[in-house]
Amino acid sequence: MREKPVRNRRKFHFLLWLLPVAILMMVLPAEAANAAAASADATAWWVWPLALFVVCFFLGMIAVPAGVGGGVLFVPIVGSFFPFHMDFVRGAGLLVAMASALAAGPSLLKNGMANLRLAMPLALAASISSIAGAMLGLALPANIVQISLGVTILGIAALMITAKKSEFPHVTQPDPLSVALGIHGVFRDGISGKDIAWQVHRTPAGLVLFLIIGFLGGLFGVGAGWANVPGLNLLMGVPLKLAAGSSSMILSMASSSATWYYLNNGAILPIIAVPSVIGMMIGARIGAHLLTILKASAIRKLVIAILLFAGVRTMLKGLGIWI
Repeated sequence: MREKPVRNRRKFHFLLWLLPVAILMMVLPAEAANAAAASADATAWWVWPLALFVVCFFLGMIAVPAGVGGGVLFVPIVGSFFPFHMDFVRGAGLLVAMASALAAGPSLLKNGMANLRLAMPLALAASISSIAGAMLGLALPANIVQISLGVTILGIAALMITAKKSEFPHVTQPDPLSVALGIHGVFRDGISGKDIAWQVHRTPAGLVLFLIIGFLGGLFGVGAGWANVPGLNLLMGVPLKLAAGSSSMILSMASSSATWYYLNNGAILPIIAVPSVIGMMIGARIGAHLLTILKASAIRKLVIAILLFAGVRTMLKGLGIWI
């Protein structure tokens, strides 16, 4: 009876390790075609949307099981290997992050895996600062943004390597602000079938942290799923699953604020955004299936490797060393 699941798991492991090869097969020809287009203008217009769709499809497959937003993979890879200005890439990255979060929102709320009382104050702080980040990002030169993004991506990879998570943090006493806002509740753990009562602490520090997270998300267009979950779980003491679900709610609201600023300034092109969002959403559905049969540790190692490569590539491109 176990032969078929084992065979499927091996098949998906094989496909998983083919993902970097498939991504490189798409981005490296895209880079070569970019150089050719610069000299001869010979690349057909439809090549780039098609390449975006394929790359985002594979990125979506690994983003969901790894627990990171699609934007944190999308912006450095597309910004480094495609011939698009960074402003357009960051605008599309915010849409990618927002679309995936909005798609998951209703089911998360229905299943009790997200809490609006927890998400709303933090989302308000992140939304305000994300607009400030978007304003600064569009005002800075593209090479400065790329260098800063490269450093940030390398920092995210380091955070993923060193960060620890606690499934059910112990909060002895809630802080006065969380009590005043009514940030507490009960959620049902699907694995154990138990009702888990939760409360939070360090709420003022959490608000400050999400101001910083929102600013970075708006500045680079990478979303903030990579930082939301550790902030909620490790700093405020939110159970891990509830933190992951509420992170999507915060991400959808914060990204929408910055997206409007990019849209109002003409930094969102449908020819970039549409295939990216569609590819990411389709890939994410497959990624949700991979989440049930693959080890999270193997996927995290793959994502960390991709982030390290993309971070170095982005930083070197901003410095003019690897164009």
